[in-house]
Amino acid sequence: MASSNSLENLQQHDSDPNLSVRRRPKFCTVRTVSDSSSKTNAPVTGNLDEFSAADSGVETNSGEDSNQIGNAGDQKVKPDLVSNGEDCGERIGDGQSREHSPVKSAYRPSAPAHRRVRESPLSSDAIFRQSHAGLFNLCIVVLVAVNSRLIIENLMKYGLLIRSGFWFSSKSLRDWPLLMCCLTLPIFPLGAFMVEKLAQQKFICKPVLVFLHVIITTATVLYPVFVILRCGSAVQSGVILMLVAIIVWLKLVSYAHTNYDMRAVAKSVGEGDILSKSLNVDYSYDVSFKSLMYFMVAPTLCYQLSYPRTACIRKGWVIRQLVKLVIFTGVMGFIIEQYINPIIQNSQHPLRGNLLYALERVLKLSVPTLYVWLCMFYCFFHLWLNILSELLCFGDREFYKDWWNAKTIEEASLLSNELHFLVLEIVEHAREYAHGTRARAMELYLGIAIVISFFLSAIFHELCIAVPCHIFKFWAFIGIMVQVPLVIFTNYLQNKFRNNMVGNMIFWFFFSILGQPMCLLLYYHDLMNQKVRTE
Repeated sequence: MASSNSLENLQQHDSDPNLSVRRRPKFCTVRTVSDSSSKTNAPVTGNLDEFSAADSGVETNSGEDSNQIGNAGDQKVKPDLVSNGEDCGERIGDGQSREHSPVKSAYRPSAPAHRRVRESPLSSDAIFRQSHAGLFNLCIVVLVAVNSRLIIENLMKYGLLIRSGFWFSSKSLRDWPLLMCCLTLPIFPLGAFMVEKLAQQKFICKPVLVFLHVIITTATVLYPVFVILRCGSAVQSGVILMLVAIIVWLKLVSYAHTNYDMRAVAKSVGEGDILSKSLNVDYSYDVSFKSLMYFMVAPTLCYQLSYPRTACIRKGWVIRQLVKLVIFTGVMGFIIEQYINPIIQNSQHPLRGNLLYALERVLKLSVPTLYVWLCMFYCFFHLWLNILSELLCFGDREFYKDWWNAKTIEEASLLSNELHFLVLEIVEHAREYAHGTRARAMELYLGIAIVISFFLSAIFHELCIAVPCHIFKFWAFIGIMVQVPLVIFTNYLQNKFRNNMVGNMIFWFFFSILGQPMCLLLYYHDLMNQKVRTE
């Protein structure tokens, strides 16, 4: 590869006589330069020192080339460099020069091959500056081969275990109370709009406004909880309803918060606040029902009066994304039915049985649960949100960031958590509140804001799992809150070892290897025990 690159450089430079001479010291070539007062061309040669200087980065310009030729009309040239007894170039008719093909150029045995201090490509100092595309392809090939063997082995051992009623069953079709609850959820955004309209007309004061928004947002979550607990429904239907209710809750919180801030900015602008006037943002305060309806269906949790929009809808692109969504949904169903269900059905309660056996079950569950979680993330955050954005011409498609490269548990939660926008708002309020205070007090307040965000996330995770399963063991809540001391631990390790990979490895271990399989086993066995007691 090095030889071919050098040969290409030789041909590129030789094609233009105005380029400066850059040669590797191993090659010996001759270039012809036309003289303005002569019809003949003279071969230009360079000594080894000049070539060495060119290789080290020192350029030799065209003026220096002409000095090698001599004065105008002078046909004298310096002796050609030779290699293995052969001339580097030969003269042919009409006084023109023809170079040998670069393939015939020889390596000089005296040319130094080792010129500077360099590290091995896989050394710790140079490994992240190298391209590892080949190793990545190897990992993909090995991953496909290993998983293909596991799939064949599983099919030979258990056969095809996928049931026809995995995603939809007769029990799911009878969940009409949950369907009616989902269809009546828009009542709460309508109530929030009416409250904001009254506030715009100054019919209600600020304390009453805040109280009404608290009542509306609280009822948005409690109403589905009440319906699910009163009605015996399928777990999948309950999880979907709770997810929709929590999304509506987050949207209404942002709606109330943004309108509150827009009223404050509009008031400051009206009073002649120079800072507010200098902001390059449209802060015109207007309570628009159309804006609220678009916000409730748009793939965002941050309310704005207007959003960046795309020009058109790519119908072919939408169809391709829908096909991908169906395929990866099927992959999730296959993994759950073929791998996860047999493993958990042949397991014991991890806190009541043999510790080594429980550890073996957790490790065996870690890989399929990780695959399911990654497919779920890809289907919802990438495919579904992009499809919805395309249909609504929503322009900003950055629904997630590179949480997989997180250096600490804290950073991973901020990049992947559904509450990261709320966290940013809490942190911003913390900065405003702590402005002018001591740095230690500000850090303490910001830490409290992060704990609050973990607390809210833990509550929502518990509601999404415990309410549909009718089990309140708080395993999901504990699993989220355990991340708070892990934040301190990973920050300590990162400061101690000065290595970003330490926190990233801890994040992946507790997230995929230990956390998810353990919660799955705990909820499954608690649910089975509850069914046994009920029967």
